[in-house]
Amino acid sequence: MIDINWTLAAQILNFLILVVLLRAFAYKPIVNMLQERQKKIEMSLAKADEDVEKAEALKKEYEDQLASARVKAQSIIDSASRQAAEERDESVVKTKRDIEQMKKSAAEEIERERRAAAETLRAEVVALSMAAASKVIAKNLDEKANESLIAEFADRLGNEKLGDLSC
Repeated sequence: MIDINWTLAAQILNFLILVVLLRAFAYKPIVNMLQERQKKIEMSLAKADEDVEKAEALKKEYEDQLASARVKAQSIIDSASRQAAEERDESVVKTKRDIEQMKKSAAEEIERERRAAAETLRAEVVALSMAAASKVIAKNLDEKANESLIAEFADRLGNEKLGDLSC
């Protein structure tokens, strides 16, 4: 059997006092420290979750901005392409207009030069006619020479007219 003596009762009393002292001085501070640590960990996790959500929101916002920037860039490129095509078309039209104007000016210049050449030719013909007439008048003194000149002129005139009518 178990022998109960005062030592056992003293040991039980010592153990109970030790438990009370440990509970008062060691257990409560350790539990409080663990609870505070657990709260800090929970706060850190909550803050990390918040930061992740903020990061995802920022990422989404940046992706939206990037997509918007791409759309704007494409719009600018399309606009520049249209403007370049319009300017090219305008340039082609202007160049054609300039070419037509140059053609008209050249045709007018050619016509002016032709008229000037015709006037010069007329003046020369008149001068030659006058010279021929003066020769005829100078040779008019001789009846035989006058007739030969008239015959020669008539032959030339006839040959030239017949030459124009030939096929």
